[in-house]
Amino acid sequence: MDVYGRSEDEWEQLAGAGLVFLVERARLQRITTYTEMSSVLARRTGLPGFDFERPEERAAMGHLLGLVVERDFPKSRLMVSALVNYLGANDAGPGFYVLAQQLGLLPKGSSERARMEFWIRQVNGLYARHARS
Repeated sequence: MDVYGRSEDEWEQLAGAGLVFLVERARLQRITTYTEMSSVLARRTGLPGFDFERPEERAAMGHLLGLVVERDFPKSRLMVSALVNYLGANDAGPGFYVLAQQLGLLPKGSSERARMEFWIRQVNGLYARHARS
């Protein structure tokens, strides 16, 4: 079954390549953007990139980031998607915080300050984890 116009196999490829890319960013202690991630994944997988002019394509990137977190979270206990800045923002997007709440990492109704502090802890945790790997 297609999700956002992509097959299960395509999502599998994108999630695998996405995790590799985000671990590379963590090792470099660098944040990335939706645009950079899309370009890198298109180049590495040969699959079409995401068109962020279209709302469904922005949602598809959020779906991909959720898949990447699902792959890594059980062993890292961190949300690797923290390394992807939301379009036009200096932190992660709203889907990041929703997923954090679903995972029991962030209380529902957290203040903007609490969300920012949580995001910073996630980023620093990822940097520390992957500095050793």
